Amino acid sequence: MEKAKKQEIIAKYARKEGDVGSPEVQIAVLTGKIAEITEHMRSHKKDNSSRRGLMAMVSRRKRLLKYLSTENHARYVELAAELGIRGQK
Repeated sequence: MEKAKKQEIIAKYARKEGDVGSPEVQIAVLTGKIAEITEHMRSHKKDNSSRRGLMAMVSRRKRLLKYLSTENHARYVELAAELGIRGQK
């Protein structure tokens, strides 16, 4: 992921200036990385090391989404809708 694109995502989802650790920011950045690796996997089907990394990112995002759902369900629903991931529960 390009540095400029990552900074743009961080600025959009940050709770305050300089926030890079909130679940919202982490989920948004992981979603961007997952999208890029998914595109790579479409043309390189046998790249198992990238597949393993992709699965790790998906798993980490899933755990962060679960955490956000329990801590602030309204923000979870809003973020999932913005990013186009998961159905609303």
